[in-house]
Parts: sequence; C-alpha cells; structure tokens
Amino acid sequence: MTSSLDGGRAVPAQPTIINDNGAWCWFQDERALVDPVSNTLLVGSVAAPEGPGGDSRGGNIELSVLDLASGQSSVHVLHHRLEPDDHDAPALLIRPDGRYLAMYARHKTDNYSRWRVSARPHDASEWSEEQCFDWTGLAGGRGATYSNLHRLDAEARVYNFVRAINDDPCMLVSDDDGSTWQYAGKLFTRPKVGYVNGYTRYAGNGLDRIDLITTDHHPRDFNNSIYHGFIRGGALHDAEGRVAGKPLVGSPGVNQDALTTVFQAGTELGGDVLTHGWTVDLRGQGARLAAIISCRANDVNGALEREQRLDVDDHRLLYARFDGVQWNLSHLAVAGPGLLPHEQDYTGLGAVDPYDLDTVCVSTPVDPRSGEATGHYEIYRGRTRDEGRTWEWEAITSQSREDNLRPIVPPGDPDVHVVCWFRGSMRSSQAYQTEVVVLQQAR
Repeated sequence: MTSSLDGGRAVPAQPTIINDNGAWCWFQDERALVDPVSNTLLVGSVAAPEGPGGDSRGGNIELSVLDLASGQSSVHVLHHRLEPDDHDAPALLIRPDGRYLAMYARHKTDNYSRWRVSARPHDASEWSEEQCFDWTGLAGGRGATYSNLHRLDAEARVYNFVRAINDDPCMLVSDDDGSTWQYAGKLFTRPKVGYVNGYTRYAGNGLDRIDLITTDHHPRDFNNSIYHGFIRGGALHDAEGRVAGKPLVGSPGVNQDALTTVFQAGTELGGDVLTHGWTVDLRGQGARLAAIISCRANDVNGALEREQRLDVDDHRLLYARFDGVQWNLSHLAVAGPGLLPHEQDYTGLGAVDPYDLDTVCVSTPVDPRSGEATGHYEIYRGRTRDEGRTWEWEAITSQSREDNLRPIVPPGDPDVHVVCWFRGSMRSSQAYQTEVVVLQQAR
C-alpha cells in the first residue's frame, strides 16, 4: 500500500472520492467490478436525501465509474428516486458481449426485480429501458429484496438470487444474458421465524459452480448457525458433494440444515462463546474457499432469549477456510458493539480478496494490532501465512473524523487490486450521509 511519512510514521494513502452520496447493503453482488477491457471500476450504490442533492436525489440507484489509469470518475443514474434504502443497491455483471447488466430491487416495499442493460459494450454512459420481473403472484404481494448475479458458462445461463417467496432465497434464470428472466424455484425454505429466512452469500467460478453460505434466519430473531453448499449440474450439494436438492430448477426449496455446517451457534473459540452468526463474505472456488462471518461474543442470555435484544456490545469477525474436506474457523477481529442502535447485529463488515484468500480488509472500531478502541470505524488490511490462525495487519485508514464502513475488494482483473468503501455517518439503512471512496493498492 502506498503511504507517506509524517515525522517518521507511515501515513496511509488517501482514497479517491468517486461518489459524494452513496451506500450499499452486503447481500447483493457483485456490487463492484473491475472491467479489464476498459480498465475501469464500476461501483453500485444508493443515494440518500441527507446527502448532496437532497430529496431530488435521494433513492437514486447509481453506478460510479472510475477510469483506473486517469483517475477520472463519473456517476450514472440507473433509476431516479427508487427508494432511499441501501438494500436497493444494484448487482452488476459483465456479459459475454461486453455490455453491462445491472439488477436491483426495493426493500420489500414492492414486488419487482428491475434490470437494465448498457447500450454499448464496456460503456456505462447509456442504458436500455428498465424492465421488471413481477413477483406479486409468486410471493403473495409480500415484496422482493436483493439481487445476486452469477453466470455459468457451461450452462450459458445467468442466475439471479432474490429474497422473495416466504422471504426465502429464490432464483430467477436467464438464457439470454439478462435480457429476459424466468422464475426458477427456491433454494431454501422453512417456517419463517421473525423477520425473514436465510441470509445467503454467493461465490461463482463463472464456469459450472456457485458456492454459497447461508444462515437460519435473521440473527436478532434466531441464534443462527451458518451452512455451506454449492450449485452444480442442476442440483444443490452439501460441501462433500452429496446432493441436497435435485432438480434445482423448479425446486420448492430445502432446509438449510441439509447442507454442511460452517459455524455452529454456541461454538467456543479462544475462550469466547460465539452465537448469532451472520454471513459477511465468501470468495474462492471449489476446494479453496474463504468466508468472513460475524457473530456475538459471550452473549449467553441472548442465545436463549427469543425477543430482540438491543444492547449487544461485543461482536467478532471470524475467518473460515475450506480446504476441500472441512471448514476451519479462526478469530479475525473484534468488531465492537452494534453499528446502529436498532440493528444490534450490524458491524462494519469485511471482505476477502477474491484473488488472494490469505488477504482480507475489515472495518472495525477496535484496532486489531493493539486491541485499542478508535474514535471511528477504520479499515485494516490483514494477511495470514497460516490459513487464518494468525494475522499481520496494516491500517488503510487512521485517525478518521468519520466512520469507514463495508469494504469491498472487487473482482474482475487479478492484476488490479482496489478497495472501495463508504465513509461518513449512518443513522439507519435509510438515512446516511456517506460518500463512496476507492483506494488502489499493490498486490
């Protein structure tokens, strides 16, 4: 990482602002991509009325484009004033013809998955008219949320994973690279507890397999464990390759516990009892996968209570590594108290480098080098030489006057390493004053 010296002390390099008003949730992907043909970075976000532009811009679904050579950036609006909510951030895909596909949905406040395709290859300045998939009849009018786009070349098919029917993870498929979509079934289902069912993160190899990790329910409603499986050859498998559900297309969904357990609620690690797991990130392919998980530490009473608790003051980020046979868990970082007063399981989150599973970026108000609390959430880069058992850390930000949240390490070009995040103040998923920033780093 490029840095300067101030009185003999290394000072982290300054990031570039590419959008003065934007944020994202973490259950849509890819939220950011590197296009190696145009040498650009694309980052999707949602503008808030509290930020620049006010009400006239609040709820815009926006795509920021950074020219990685010149450092010049631009912002393009995919939908004007859809809804001021970070859950509406778009998922992005580069089609085989070079055109971009963007999909986005409101946060359970209507029944549509929306999409647009760029007019020209490797150019985000102009887009086709927005189209919609209507979930009303399928989901009983209970709304749709999230978009997750993955293309499998072996099938010449694109999958979009959406939370919809019974608030379960569901599938749309497209055999024309996102020009049209059809309902394809559900991944998981079970009786709903509290708000919604499983929170799922996905990692596709682009050829024939999509891995995933998922929870039971929302961590405020249930003491979640976390499970791993993968999609391949028209079936859902557990980590060992046993079929958990087939055929995949048209499936009514299976129970998440048919998959392989990655994190068991109540696990003891380093003297801490860990509960209420949540999925943060998943990267890798096949027998080499790495995940970041958030959880509560030593919240023994919360593990037994069924009512929402708003005083959770100690979270942890865990690193999980799959070696093709089993998952191994290790401590990654102390994540501090809940980020928001009404969302006691929100943390600053973290990201695994998609091209180097031994490298992560995390956001935390506790310096992982010293264990000391900091005035704001800072971003740190960690490296492991022993698959997660120990970590070496460097600060990407320090002594900040505002919070630095939800880092992403975008895929797309293994020769390009950038980290993007948003910084500012956040009162809720619907109210924030944050800007999107990017830092290029050496691998």
